[in-house]
Amino acid sequence: MDENCRRIQKKTLTAALTLICLIAFGTKTSLAFQNQETETKFKQYKGEVIDASSKKPLVFATLSLEGTNISTITNTEGNFILKIPSELTDGTVVVSFLGYKSKNILLSQLKPNKNKISLVISVTELSEVDINAPKDAAALVKETLARKGDNYFDDPTLMTAFYRETIKKRRRNVSLSEAVVNIYKTPYSSVRKDAVELYKARKSTDYSKLDTIALKLQGGPFNTLYVDIMKYPDYIFADGSIADYKFTFSRSTRINDQLIYVINFKQWESIKEPLYTGELFIDVEKRTLTSAIYTLNITDKHRAARLFVRKKPAKVDVWPTEVAYRVDYREKGGKWYYGYSNVLLEFKVDWEDKLFNSVYSMTAEMAVTDWERNLQGNAPKSRERLKKSIILSDEAVGFSDPDFWGEYNIIEPEKSIESAIKKIQRQLRRAKAKGGAAAP
Repeated sequence: MDENCRRIQKKTLTAALTLICLIAFGTKTSLAFQNQETETKFKQYKGEVIDASSKKPLVFATLSLEGTNISTITNTEGNFILKIPSELTDGTVVVSFLGYKSKNILLSQLKPNKNKISLVISVTELSEVDINAPKDAAALVKETLARKGDNYFDDPTLMTAFYRETIKKRRRNVSLSEAVVNIYKTPYSSVRKDAVELYKARKSTDYSKLDTIALKLQGGPFNTLYVDIMKYPDYIFADGSIADYKFTFSRSTRINDQLIYVINFKQWESIKEPLYTGELFIDVEKRTLTSAIYTLNITDKHRAARLFVRKKPAKVDVWPTEVAYRVDYREKGGKWYYGYSNVLLEFKVDWEDKLFNSVYSMTAEMAVTDWERNLQGNAPKSRERLKKSIILSDEAVGFSDPDFWGEYNIIEPEKSIESAIKKIQRQLRRAKAKGGAAAP
């Protein structure tokens, strides 16, 4: 490994996660694939969501069918695919993005392809902006990071979270995993790492669609947990590396009646390593990071591949084409905490002896469903903790626990993670009543 790659690995979130393991399989074993599409016919709508002014794509914009739990998000190019059951012919699709005015579109107005949806920035009048806010965007970011001990949870916390992991070949689901995990989160001011315990997990994989290649997402829930910038700032803004970025004020807006500064950041042109570009949403009054959306700047596909690909067959080239992250924080009692994160990756797999390459995408998202203070500092024993090298699909036991999953016996990847959480809340409450650790 060359010195440049070592320097990259010390700085980037991707290296900290070691996300991808690529393994050749000599068998064509096919497992039963639980996919909602096998039971319900869908209509499909494709398009892109862009900024109305700049025409730039909006990454992780949300499209949801009003009154249902059907939703999707855009990728790093602003593209989306929204699947609607064929029997639903009427309805309103709500398109939303942080800091932008939402747009309502009648389902009947959407075309099967080439829908272009533009959103307008929700701008706050300058008279409302706190005149005491730093005029230097980099200074505001540094101050926000420095105040994590004041503004974020300062007690050990036990969280329950729902995790979903999806692997697609082009647009077809080939592997789905879901889990309920316990997160033993240490105070934001502490340098101790969080611990994760697996409570329930299941998977559904169709290896026949993988062309004898299985992509395995290494890290499992840690992939999404380490996107918590306020807890793990070094994975994106390592010591000294904050100077590798140019920070600029983008706009001011109001989200949930809070005045938010949107800070753009990107690496300086003189920096050749693949770092990040994105937006930080900072509460002006409290100096808190409320959300962040950012992507890996893939300046060199070979360097980027070394960050992700842990193992691969000799005659196959694999490299990332898209890498995006999102984290959202929630507020309770004047303190903020990690609430939701999403990781999206797209890879090309190029066989030496094949004319066409394959495109795979991986999405991992996790949402906190409940939490309580862990004042006793309880933590799982070493053998009960998930390792950072976990491959969730290897740990999951499929659908062998119907008592827990109950009627929710099909993984529904096209529905929102909030929908999945609602469906298992009853089981989580029941587990709590029985003394289970999964529902604090």
